Amino acid sequence: MRHPSAPDDGSDALFGLDALDGPASPRGHDTAGHGGSGPGGGPQDGPLFRDSAEARRLLPVRAVYAEPAAAASARGRQILARFPAAEVIEVASHWRIPGLHGNEGNVERWVRVKGETLVLGERKTLTTRPNGRSADWIAPGPSNGCALACAYCYVPRRKGYANPITVFTNIDGIIAHLARHIARQGRKPEPNQCDETAWVYDIGENGDCSVDALICDNTADLVRSFRQWPTAKASFATKFVNPDLLTLDPRGRTRIRFSLMPAADSRLLDLRTSPVADRIAAAADFLDAGYEVHFNLSPVVLRPGWQGAWTELLRQLDDVLPDRVKRQAAAEVIMLTHNRDLHEVNLGWHPRAEEVLWQPALQQGKRSENGASNVRYANHVKADAVHTLRGLVAAHAPWLRIRYAF
Repeated sequence: MRHPSAPDDGSDALFGLDALDGPASPRGHDTAGHGGSGPGGGPQDGPLFRDSAEARRLLPVRAVYAEPAAAASARGRQILARFPAAEVIEVASHWRIPGLHGNEGNVERWVRVKGETLVLGERKTLTTRPNGRSADWIAPGPSNGCALACAYCYVPRRKGYANPITVFTNIDGIIAHLARHIARQGRKPEPNQCDETAWVYDIGENGDCSVDALICDNTADLVRSFRQWPTAKASFATKFVNPDLLTLDPRGRTRIRFSLMPAADSRLLDLRTSPVADRIAAAADFLDAGYEVHFNLSPVVLRPGWQGAWTELLRQLDDVLPDRVKRQAAAEVIMLTHNRDLHEVNLGWHPRAEEVLWQPALQQGKRSENGASNVRYANHVKADAVHTLRGLVAAHAPWLRIRYAF
């Protein structure tokens, strides 16, 4: 998925900065109050990636389930205008929609539901909670669910046989909540593994902000807001390369974390995502556009030959990434956590994935923070694997600082 105007300067950048395509918010309501801008702050002209045939193939929305207040809001009107042919179905609540959530028949349409269905709601509870791993804080996200179809994703476990994107249209309220929370924290008193100086807020815990940006300006509004908050930094992980994000001028206040795994594992487990090679190739352009660029080595799936596959991936990173990316890069290592209910769902639509995800001989039970009954690799298996992967990073990508591994 190389941009035709990308430079051939040895950096393998995916999108040339001299070919950026348009402002991020040319239509609809811009809740942060900023017009679209490119990396230099000036307006951009030209087509948006989110209007491309590729984006339309990912999100051929046919049905929109909408709470009345969400549909009537400025953000809701923007979204409905993007999908004028979609049927709009009024619902009392975005949560557990009859015929969508809890419908076992949807297992056979697992992927189609993700692309053809959209839900609009208002986020009723605005809570920022401490984290300490990926970020200092988990922000109230602008969405829940995803159009991608990663077989190990934890988000659908509570939704019942369907996991389309739910967009929260009250982005103004989310941003106002964050502004108050950030103001209360003051300056960060001392460095930690999340960041040396900034309070880091994960804004995409239950979705993919790069995909959300294909639907509306929620992601753009958050990125533009964080560039005004000198003591804080936004962060989100993504498996999707969206060149529209290059126009947002984050000024170093947003950390994008490209999730990576060996290409063969990704082809089996990361359905509908950008190829791993494209995520790696995009790193330099996102850095040059003003983002901090980190990586998630995630999830690490133990299967025959996994050490060799990760060695190949780390060598690829070392070969492809330019020095300017390496100098500021850091990584999170996250071992696979799975779930029995999701295992049963996957057997209905993607049983081949479960051949590597479901390994009872290697796994043990785990009670998650939200009370879910999950499985993870047994303590000794996990410890050995983390030690091995740390050794592979030290040998093949010694410049890659591991922020944490679990």
